[in-house]
Amino acid sequence: MSPTLHIGPLSVQAFGFILLLGLWLGLTLSEKLATRTSPNFPVSQLGNLVLIALLSGLLGARLTFVARAPQAFAATPWQAFLPSTTALDPEGGLLFATLALLIYRQRKQLPFWPMLDALTPLFFTLLIALPIANLAEGNAYGRPTNLPWGIYLWGAYRHPVQLYEALAALLIAIWLWPRRTAPTLPPGVRFARLLTLSAAARLFLEAWRGTPQNTLATQLVAWLLLALGLLAWGLLQNRPSPSEPQGEAQ
Repeated sequence: MSPTLHIGPLSVQAFGFILLLGLWLGLTLSEKLATRTSPNFPVSQLGNLVLIALLSGLLGARLTFVARAPQAFAATPWQAFLPSTTALDPEGGLLFATLALLIYRQRKQLPFWPMLDALTPLFFTLLIALPIANLAEGNAYGRPTNLPWGIYLWGAYRHPVQLYEALAALLIAIWLWPRRTAPTLPPGVRFARLLTLSAAARLFLEAWRGTPQNTLATQLVAWLLLALGLLAWGLLQNRPSPSEPQGEAQ
């Protein structure tokens, strides 16, 4: 666990730095993939789309946190307007970011499934970066274990479940990345596969999670996403693929 990174004379929070690095790398990969597989998609819109979703997500996460815990700001209400990396609500942030993404997509008339396909590299990069950031911060830790690869955290040797998650996301990303010799995928299938496999991996890895108080809610959400992913995968797989000179992985 190393919550602070020292880069020369600077000290930065590891969690935020790793996520920002993942965001930059993911956006770069998304632009590269969209340029290669979807020549008719306006790649120039991806940067603005991600920026608006990110800012909306941060604002929403802060507002939701304040709404859920107003007693934390009763004595000093002005602190509710100060930026913070800890006083954030992830569910609220995700909701606001999704709404902003859909509104921007509607205003710019971006095609829905190609947009999600273009953003898939960003999603799987963040799915790799987030557990690594959690490991650095000591969050989302695993159950105690006697296995030789256990890591010492919070007074016990524990499963490095954060690394399990990062490895699972990396394997999914490798499988999803298009190969030039494979047939072209119908729009939306790549995102549906990411959603399905990520939800399945989360359900599987919950067995080693050391924070059981959130297990039931997490599993319910994962089961819902798994069902939606399988449904979208099955429906979109049978659609005709766009005719393009370069192929993608089946």
